[in-house]
Amino acid sequence: MSEILYIVIPCYNEEAVINETVNRLTSKLDEMTEKELISNDSRIMLVNDGSKDNTWNIIEELYSSNKYVTGVSLSRNRGHQNALLAGLFEAGEHADMVVSMDADLQDDIEVLDDFVKKYYEGCQIVYGVRKSRKKDRFFKRTTALGFYKLMNMLGVELVYNHADYRLMSRRAIEELKNYKEVNLFLRGIVPMIGFKTGIVEYDRGERFAGESKYPLGKMIYFALDGITSTTIRPIRMITVMGFLIALVSMLFLIYVIIGHFQGTTVQGWTTTIVLVCLFGGIQILCIGVVGEYVGKIYLETKGRPRYIVENVLHK
Repeated sequence: MSEILYIVIPCYNEEAVINETVNRLTSKLDEMTEKELISNDSRIMLVNDGSKDNTWNIIEELYSSNKYVTGVSLSRNRGHQNALLAGLFEAGEHADMVVSMDADLQDDIEVLDDFVKKYYEGCQIVYGVRKSRKKDRFFKRTTALGFYKLMNMLGVELVYNHADYRLMSRRAIEELKNYKEVNLFLRGIVPMIGFKTGIVEYDRGERFAGESKYPLGKMIYFALDGITSTTIRPIRMITVMGFLIALVSMLFLIYVIIGHFQGTTVQGWTTTIVLVCLFGGIQILCIGVVGEYVGKIYLETKGRPRYIVENVLHK
């Protein structure tokens, strides 16, 4: 018997693309249903993340005219990761397996069959992985590679070239609910769940319409948030660095004392100023890193909800 598939799509100001996205997915779900890969009860769940444009009105219209479309609207903008989580948890109540993807049609929907086949082979989580980054500009390709290498160096388990295009079983989503943190980085959290996993490779296309929701500044913040949300290794690195600096300082102190008793004149104001600025900068950097962790602890202890669902459209 075919099982129920839900496709969860976070939407923030996606009025330019959402109709085309639903049209293509509708054809794809019809095709998969005819092949008996999925149940007739499969759905497309559009999650409105507090959009300021006409996105929610379009979702309501699609809900009325398209048998596959369901909708969830958050009370305000809570960010992509929280909107995705809201959709996963809502879809997990109705589906056997849930695929998450972006609304911009860059994720190849033709590989949905492969996702489902991996699920039937026993995989609880299936990651969509880009075959290559040849279409990316040099700067984006280089920074992305650096990001994955940095995260691995810091002990964060990531799937290389994977974003948020993945399939999760109902059981995996139930286990995801046990991760209570407010500061979400799902790319780092999902691999922690374990279970049997699989990989589906695909070619990432161009954005169909609209603008990217992740400019450079937001990507940098996202990377920093991912590091501080999933590993404490930067804190340990600061500890090691502090120990090494203290050791070097002790050796330099011994050198100065010996020079004093030998009558050697200490020269070099430039060297002194450079060292003061260097160590001052290192101290400020370390305080900033520690502050990031303290800030996250502050947000976590408040226990505020990650999102508030304002409206649900479900058939």
